[in-house]
Amino acid sequence: MKFVKPLLATTLALAVAGAAQAAVSPDQAAKLGTTLTPVGAEWAGNADGTIPAYTGSPMAIPAGFKAGDGFRPDPFESEKPRLVITGKNAAEYADKLTVSTQELFKRYPTYRVDVYPTHRTVALPQKMLENTAANAVTAKTTEGGLALENALPGVPFPIPADGYEAMWNHLLRYQGVAMNTKYDSWINDASGTATLSSTGVVSIENPLSDPKRPAGPIAGDEAYYKLKVSYSGPARRVGEAILVVDSVNPLKQPRRAWQYLPGQRRVKLAPDLAYDTPNPGTSGIMTYDDTFLFNGAMDRYDFKLAGKKEMLVPYNTYKLNYHKTADDLVTAKHLNPDLVRWEQHRVWVVEATLKPGKRHIYSKRTFYIDEDSWTVLASDEYDARGQLFRGGFAHMTYSYDVQAPDSNNHMLYDFVAGSYNINGFYGPYGGLKYNEPLSKAQWTAESLAGTGVR
Repeated sequence: MKFVKPLLATTLALAVAGAAQAAVSPDQAAKLGTTLTPVGAEWAGNADGTIPAYTGSPMAIPAGFKAGDGFRPDPFESEKPRLVITGKNAAEYADKLTVSTQELFKRYPTYRVDVYPTHRTVALPQKMLENTAANAVTAKTTEGGLALENALPGVPFPIPADGYEAMWNHLLRYQGVAMNTKYDSWINDASGTATLSSTGVVSIENPLSDPKRPAGPIAGDEAYYKLKVSYSGPARRVGEAILVVDSVNPLKQPRRAWQYLPGQRRVKLAPDLAYDTPNPGTSGIMTYDDTFLFNGAMDRYDFKLAGKKEMLVPYNTYKLNYHKTADDLVTAKHLNPDLVRWEQHRVWVVEATLKPGKRHIYSKRTFYIDEDSWTVLASDEYDARGQLFRGGFAHMTYSYDVQAPDSNNHMLYDFVAGSYNINGFYGPYGGLKYNEPLSKAQWTAESLAGTGVR
C-alpha cells in the first residue's frame, strides 16, 4: 500500500513535533509504515510462507454482495484446508494451539481443526491510521494502566510496552461506528443437548469512531462503547432489556448500566452487569466480562505482555457467522468442525493475573490478540486452583463493505461443566447491518421501558 507510507511519515513528523511526552521514541514510531504496518503489525510474512506479507489494500467485495445488506458472502468459499488437525496429530502442533484448543482435542475424539490458507484481510479506514501514527508518540496510560491520556480515536498503542496497552488496543479497536442485528445465544450441555438461551436485538455503537465527533484527544469521561439489547426469546425472557455504556476512564466515569424487567415494570440501575457476574443471556456459562472475550474495566487484574506468537486461531469465519441454522452448528460437545475456519496468524499474548485483594472467579486469564485488528481471538481462563476452567474463541470476519472487523459471534467452552455457549449468532436473521447512530434519547435509561415490551 504505497500511498500509506508517505502519509504516515508526515503525520508522525507532526506528532513528534508537538509531543510533550512520547509513548515510544520517534525512532521506534518510525517503524510504522515501514517494517510495521500502520497499526503496528509485522509487515512481512513469516519464514515458511504460511503467513503472507501484509498488503494494506482493502479486499475486493464479492460479486454476490448487495450494498446495504447484512449478509456477506464468503470470499474464500472455494478454498480447501491446507492442514487438518485431529487428536492423532495434535501434539505436533501444540506450540501453535491455545491451551483450550489442546484440551478440546484431549476430551473429544470428534474435535477437529481445519487450517485454511491465511488471509490478512483487515484494512482500517485512513483516518484511523493517521490517528494511530500520532498516538504512537503521544498516547499513554494513567492510573496504573486503567485510563488513557492524549489518545486520538484509532489504535492507542500500535507498539505496546505492556499488557495494559495491548488490552486498550482491544477495547478501543475499530469496529465501525454503529451496527445492529438480531441474534441467538445457544448452549450445549454435558449431555450434548442444544438449548436456545436467548434471542435478542442488539444495537452497538463506538462513539469515538463517529466522523461527526469533534476532533481532538479522547476525554476521560467520554464513552467509547455503547450496547443496548432487547430480548425476544425464549418466553421467560421476552421483554427484558439492558443498556451498557463504558467510558475511557473507569475511575472517573465507571460503567453505567441499566436493566428493564417486565415483571417489575421499571428500569433500574444495574451495576452488577460487569466483571464476573454470570450473564443470564448465556445461561451463566459466560460472565459479563467474557463478552467479546474481554470487556470493561481492567482494575481487577495485573496485565503482562508475554510477547508475540504464531498461532492457529479462528479467522475469516464467514461460513460460520453467516450460517442459516443452528441445528448443524451447535453439535454435541463442540461446534461442528466443518463450519469453523482456522488460519495461522501472529498474535500478542497477554497474561492477566488476579490482583491481591481483588475478587473474580478467574484467577488467571490468557488473551491472544490479533496483530492486524487488535481483536482478542482466543482466551484461556483458570479457576482459583490454577486449573483450566474455560476457553473462549471469537469468530472474526471482515465487513469488507465498511472496512470494519467484526467479532460479535463468540463462544466459551466450560471444561468443568462440560458445556459450551455460542453468543451473537446472527446468521439466521440476515447477518449484521451497519447503520446511523441512534439518537441521544434512544440511549437513555427511560428508553429501555419502551423497547422491553412483552
